[in-house]
Amino acid sequence: MNPEPTISVAVPLRDEAATLEELRRRLRTVLDAQPGGPHELVFVDDGSTDETAALLAEAVHSDPRLVAVTLSRNFGHQTALAAALDHTTGDVVVVMDGDLQDPPEAIPRFLERYHAGFDVVYAERVARKEGLLLRLAYFLFYRLIARLATIRLPLDAGDFALLSRRVVDEIARAPERHRYLRGLRTWVGFRQTGIPVERGARVAGRSKYGLAELLGLAGDGIFAFSTVPLRAATLCGAVTVAGSLLFGAYSLWARFFMDRSPAGFTALILTILFMGGVQLLFLGVIGEYLGRVYEEVKARPQYVVSRVARTGEDAPPN
Repeated sequence: MNPEPTISVAVPLRDEAATLEELRRRLRTVLDAQPGGPHELVFVDDGSTDETAALLAEAVHSDPRLVAVTLSRNFGHQTALAAALDHTTGDVVVVMDGDLQDPPEAIPRFLERYHAGFDVVYAERVARKEGLLLRLAYFLFYRLIARLATIRLPLDAGDFALLSRRVVDEIARAPERHRYLRGLRTWVGFRQTGIPVERGARVAGRSKYGLAELLGLAGDGIFAFSTVPLRAATLCGAVTVAGSLLFGAYSLWARFFMDRSPAGFTALILTILFMGGVQLLFLGVIGEYLGRVYEEVKARPQYVVSRVARTGEDAPPN
């Protein structure tokens, strides 16, 4: 293991003009204090509609460590993370968000664990600053996916992490379109550990992850690393068949030995509606898996790069 590794910091950005300069300043301060080098910053503009792209274009001419990757449109946070990883060259890569909720000052602590022999060092989020309802949703989601996943996923661990070069290379080999980086880095294996990192509040602006985006990310994580929803359909079907057989046996017993037949038009209608709803629900679950298979079969590229800019260079992608 390289005692003084080169460090790449991979950051996806979308409409982060208000925080970009502060983010660069704090990252420069951290990287300047690290031995070795040259270190680099890889910023990916994921279809921003504010001044983020212009600020990156200006910054790249004055910062030789900065690599600015501009995507042709908004492809989504996890895809932008993949693009950032693909353009890094360091011995270790630190993945973080651009809203400064992930504090750059935690990077030296990541490096300490890396030097101790760990290939993945992830942040265990503590003291989150979001609202109570959102904190509860995160709490429940991490524990739900940990129970459902076929691999052991760490609790309360977001994208903020340090990855060794061999972990980054293995993740790059995964061609899937609906990416869940937190699961992929666990699936890769090697030695992994977490460190507690206080989750800060946004410095400026507002979160780009609304309810739909959060639910989509949760779905990607569950459907990418678990087949439990499909097995639940089988279990529900088995329970329904068993219940039907028991009710049928009871009906025959009541008819021949009790001289009466079970009645109840309302109960019959409710049963039909309930079973119809269950069938539609699990058709939707199957559709989620089938839709992901369809996306994979099309084999479209995960993202399209409009431009890659470095100091003294402003060129389209290879």
